[in-house]
Amino acid sequence: MYNVIGTAKSRAFRVLWMLEELGQPYTHIPANPRSEGVAQFNPAGKVPVLIDDGTPITDSTAILTYLADRHGQLTHPAGTLDRARQDSLTQFLLDEFDAALWLAARHSFILPEEMRLSAIKNTLRWEFEASQKTLVNRMGEGPFLMGDQMTVPDIILTHCLTWALGARFPIVEHDLTTYLDRMRERPAHQRAAAL
Repeated sequence: MYNVIGTAKSRAFRVLWMLEELGQPYTHIPANPRSEGVAQFNPAGKVPVLIDDGTPITDSTAILTYLADRHGQLTHPAGTLDRARQDSLTQFLLDEFDAALWLAARHSFILPEEMRLSAIKNTLRWEFEASQKTLVNRMGEGPFLMGDQMTVPDIILTHCLTWALGARFPIVEHDLTTYLDRMRERPAHQRAAAL
């Protein structure tokens, strides 16, 4: 059984949702970042942390990739062109969506007040909107980001779009709005969201 450390309002949600999609048993430990329960497994104090067989794995994307590869679901096989495309989409989402949202969060409530630059959020919103236009052109035909099969990037994108709404980053592309609605209706997503 896996142990997932981190509140469901953090990137730990991605891991919880992945485990629900995979139908794998887990224990959820809703610890806050930099709390004592986190620091013993990740010296940086960041969540999520997945404990598997006593070994901590950090970083949500590394955890998602590990789980997908281990269980042979929500991923394309390593060494295939589909996997290369999947990894490319994952990196794009991390660079263009996750990074913008994380930087906005840092300048909203994470950094010391004297280090925050509130004006940066306007630039980040503009970049976020431009990135949406690029992503829509990369989306496959089908209900998921790559087409007919749900993969790791779907979990990252859905989490980022939900995060964007909470951070008042507008979703300007209709295709992404309908995509988000569809993904949030998935029973596994709803079970993870109930946490």
